[in-house]
Amino acid sequence: MAWVVAEKPGVCSGVLHTLRCVGVAGVERVSAASGVTSGQVERCLQRLADQGLAVLASGPFGGWGVTDAGRSADDDWLARELDSLGAREQVRSCYDRFLGLNPVLLQVCSDWQMRWMGSTPSLNDHTDAEYDAKVLTRLIRVDESAQELCGDLAGPLERFANYRKRLSSALDQAMAGNHGYVADGLDSYHTTWFQLHEDLLTTLGISRDDERRNTDDRG
Repeated sequence: MAWVVAEKPGVCSGVLHTLRCVGVAGVERVSAASGVTSGQVERCLQRLADQGLAVLASGPFGGWGVTDAGRSADDDWLARELDSLGAREQVRSCYDRFLGLNPVLLQVCSDWQMRWMGSTPSLNDHTDAEYDAKVLTRLIRVDESAQELCGDLAGPLERFANYRKRLSSALDQAMAGNHGYVADGLDSYHTTWFQLHEDLLTTLGISRDDERRNTDDRG
């Protein structure tokens, strides 16, 4: 069926996909993650809701979420997009590179949050500037590869360019002494990385269970 009457071609499709990657969220968070203005996001979400593709949950922990019909519609849009651009192999290659970076980034985030004294773990209270600097140096190296990766993805799929900006912004904040921007909070490096991961999986039609099985087989 014809779905998502957008303000311009692809805008509401992109908003739906961003919401799927972000999870339950408000308008401003979807706007920041998608690079679409909050006014456009609000109008798109209402149109998506009218078509049964998104739903607004009330309450203190509520927000916009994607319905089962919305996930199915997004799958269809993603498959058509990849096929029309002939980009599947390129995105798959980038995804394989991401898998190589993922455990490195996760270890950096773990070491940022926890420190080990011999065999005893403790919370990192960020009073040891030398320790933090070493962890941030490792994050900088990950980011150099991540920036190149997202740049390659943004060639065929423009939405991935926004991940470059968001990752870079989170790193800048962390370097400026805002500790939560490494692994805590909605705008942290880790949260943005998680959404990038989800975007790659959904774009390629890979479930997290399939990814785990494939990773175990490789190991």
